[in-house]
Amino acid sequence: MKITEIKVYPANEGKLKAYATMVIDGCFIVRDLKLIQGENGMFVSMPSRRKKDGTFKDVVHPLNQETRRMIEEHVIEEYKKVGETGNTEEE
Repeated sequence: MKITEIKVYPANEGKLKAYATMVIDGCFIVRDLKLIQGENGMFVSMPSRRKKDGTFKDVVHPLNQETRRMIEEHVIEEYKKVGETGNTEEE
């Protein structure tokens, strides 16, 4: 699996620092990743939906720590490039 594109949309709403969209292998897109500032640094929260009981369940998620770490590294790297302004090279 190769992440072929990441787009970051800064939010800066408290702990929520940005939303992100990720393209895998140029043919599969995952939207609504959230970049969160946690107590131990930033992490990526996967897209989720609210269940009837009020809890949340991830819609998509990595099956192992290696993949989760790779996704987080790519999203955080892109966030640092874009900064809080949201300016990208394409714009």
